[in-house]
Amino acid sequence: MASILRLRKLCYVEPVKCSPLGFESFESPKSEKEPFEPPKVEILEKQLVDEIVVLDKQKRKKPKRGPREWRCVDYCCWIIGYLCTTWWLLLLLYHSLPANLPGLKVAEPPGVRLKREGVTALHPLVLVPGIVTGGLELWEGKPCSEGLFRKRLWGGSFSEIFKRPLCWLEHLSLDNETGLDPPGIRLRAVPGLVAADYFAPGYFVWAVLIENLARVGYEGKNMYMAAYDWRLSFQNTEIRDQALSRLKSKIELMYVTNGYKKVVVVPHSMGVIYFLHFLKWVESPPPMGGGGDPGWCDKHIKAIMNIGPAFLGVPKTVSSLLSAEGKDVAFIRAMAPGLLDSELLGLQTLEHALRVSRTWDSMISLMPKGGETIWGNLDWSPEEDYGCVSAKKTNMQPSGGISINNTDGKRGLRIQESVKHGRIISFGKDASRLPSSQVPNLGSKEFVHATTSSNPNTSCGEVMTEYDEISRESIRKVAENKAYTARSLIDLVRFVAPKMMQRAEAHFSHGIAENLYDPKYSHFKYWSNPLETKLPDAPDMEIYCLYGVGIPTERSYVYKLSPSDRCRSIPFQIDSSADGSEDGCLKGGVSFVDGDESVPVLSAGFMCAKGWRGKTRFNPSGISTYVREYRHKPPVSLFEGRGLESGAHVDIMGNVALIEDVLRVAAGATGKELGGDRIYSDILRMSERINIRL
Repeated sequence: MASILRLRKLCYVEPVKCSPLGFESFESPKSEKEPFEPPKVEILEKQLVDEIVVLDKQKRKKPKRGPREWRCVDYCCWIIGYLCTTWWLLLLLYHSLPANLPGLKVAEPPGVRLKREGVTALHPLVLVPGIVTGGLELWEGKPCSEGLFRKRLWGGSFSEIFKRPLCWLEHLSLDNETGLDPPGIRLRAVPGLVAADYFAPGYFVWAVLIENLARVGYEGKNMYMAAYDWRLSFQNTEIRDQALSRLKSKIELMYVTNGYKKVVVVPHSMGVIYFLHFLKWVESPPPMGGGGDPGWCDKHIKAIMNIGPAFLGVPKTVSSLLSAEGKDVAFIRAMAPGLLDSELLGLQTLEHALRVSRTWDSMISLMPKGGETIWGNLDWSPEEDYGCVSAKKTNMQPSGGISINNTDGKRGLRIQESVKHGRIISFGKDASRLPSSQVPNLGSKEFVHATTSSNPNTSCGEVMTEYDEISRESIRKVAENKAYTARSLIDLVRFVAPKMMQRAEAHFSHGIAENLYDPKYSHFKYWSNPLETKLPDAPDMEIYCLYGVGIPTERSYVYKLSPSDRCRSIPFQIDSSADGSEDGCLKGGVSFVDGDESVPVLSAGFMCAKGWRGKTRFNPSGISTYVREYRHKPPVSLFEGRGLESGAHVDIMGNVALIEDVLRVAAGATGKELGGDRIYSDILRMSERINIRL
């Protein structure tokens, strides 16, 4: 108001000079005939006051926001928040409500029940973890690893993946020439039971089994985790870390300090063939072997309870070595094309995974063994017409008897279309189905590749894989309309990863021995292949094959050439568009058979069902073998976690029936006292179809 009064005063005194304030003169042009009239200042003042009031109201009045437009990310965040909140509320109710309410009673642990029945610790136990489940800690590293001394780089929180991913990958890699530590880096296995009790926080591996063993009296003095660096070849674990010597000494010590009771060994997954290597190593003369007596195993070992054994290899290893893929990666690529192939920030995920895993010699130990005799050829496979569809609910009900030999074909998982599982790798859906006469023959010329030295565009990208040294024309020749069996895919892997295979094939073999008494089989490269080595002379020892069934398991793949033209990229990828009939094996470029989600029944059960059954050339002393299968049953509720009756490759470690079997054998029971074989799959029929000299 003060400014308005000042304006009024100025206009009365000097009406013509009001323009500097932003207003024009209120004085009309002078006319000699018209007398002077003062401007109507009162009207102007009223207008100014009204405008100021309106502006003041507009400033004080909050503008109304229109409805916010929701984006996809908003919906995703709300859904995730809703699910997390619901889960925590249910968890709170579960722990708050009385345990005697219907459906909320916690199942009694098998260790508690067996202890009540009088089962107590008797034989000392040795646990042998498999690939990737054991923790690795840093003892020496590059400058980028500052602050990580003796911290877990594998088998923990995995936080370093996000903090310094390239540094983390560099320290997990082994030397490409020696298969041992790179210069300036030392990564070692975590010692003790904590090495593999949990893979990550909340994700158990051995923890549930260890807890139940503790309930019947096991502790540190009679239970030992034989941790080792699972990246190395089996013989290199001895050369670098003396892991085999320490295992031998530990078994001998436990045998003596526990009243000369024989040891029960429980290996899992790749740990099964690692311990098979140990059985031959411990009785072989030095310097290659451990120098034990010929009867060392019979003296010290009561039983070997192999969980999820990969005796004859795993087909998914081949896809991992070709393109760092499996069914899950192929699914992600189909749902979100380009996500895993992105070059954002240089994090080419699959290229890095392939580069690192190809430095791990242990990967080659899991390649399919036995060639076409075991895994089939272009026209035949042991799983013909079986194992492609999930079992019907009627077939998944628990059986009344404990010993079941299921050889009735009607109980098999039949399909309508014929899937040629013997073609482990097919380039194109047609190549996976065509008659063998129409599949192009593989000649030696295809596997002689031209290098990229003639290609000037070899400097793009930062991720190095062995594909960098192969011309795209050579890659196209080995791929177009070709199909590879267990015999020919060895040549394919040699072609795409020559450095890795040259290094690793000095430590592993994948054939079938014609004459096991040939001196060449005394070399350690054959010791982890059950088809190229003999079991020890230990007639009192027992061998168990314990594995899950009823889960679709990867068996063969349909591939295509990658559409990416950039150099230093993976030229192959699973063809996720390749599907079979609605109830067939082939889904998203992957065909399935019966197994535990990782290891097919054929690999897990053949040696116990046929290869070692009775006295054979692979089992000259007639060690008793038992097949114990566990039907997969998914969790009935969220509160059951990963399931008490799961048959999945890792989740089976929490299966109550498997835990009970292990506890009873550790307490002195024999295979016959357990009930002998328990078979739900078609492993016996598959074994009959395999024509192998025993």
